Amino acid sequence: MNASRCELLRWQFDLTWSLFDYHLDRLEPEDFLWEPAGLCWTVRRGSDGTWVPDWAESEPTPVPVPTSGWISWHIGWWWSVTIDHLQGRVPREREEITWPGDGEAAVAWLRDLRTDWLSVLERLTDADLDAVAPFSWHNDPAHTVAHTVAWVNAELMKNVAEIGQLRLLRAVSTG
Repeated sequence: MNASRCELLRWQFDLTWSLFDYHLDRLEPEDFLWEPAGLCWTVRRGSDGTWVPDWAESEPTPVPVPTSGWISWHIGWWWSVTIDHLQGRVPREREEITWPGDGEAAVAWLRDLRTDWLSVLERLTDADLDAVAPFSWHNDPAHTVAHTVAWVNAELMKNVAEIGQLRLLRAVSTG
């Protein structure tokens, strides 16, 4: 293999991001809060004007269908906390990660997180990838920073597919 692990993980991230960018360019403001089912998790404007995600400490049964707004908040939450960990900062609590709103603000936020993530990736060496992961396995020696980077790529790909599917379903259901 000629590529380093860092290069391979970066290639995987770039591929995933290109799929996300395809959908981000096509999202309509109404896509974010569209509820495709009766049981949905979404983001709702609180009394102070901030957007608050639906949340349960343990996953309910049945699992609610998330809206694109909720998924975009979810991406912002786990990605922000992962970046905090890998940059040696105190990670923010879930409640501190607020969704900026539908449409352009959410897309800009996600693109800014991409820039922040690229800064993390650009400084990593193959030796850094061997360090014990501070997140999301809470310093479990069986998991390394390489596992964290691979998890980010996989989680993002899953969330991208969910947003893409919701966007397509809304487009065909609303004519």
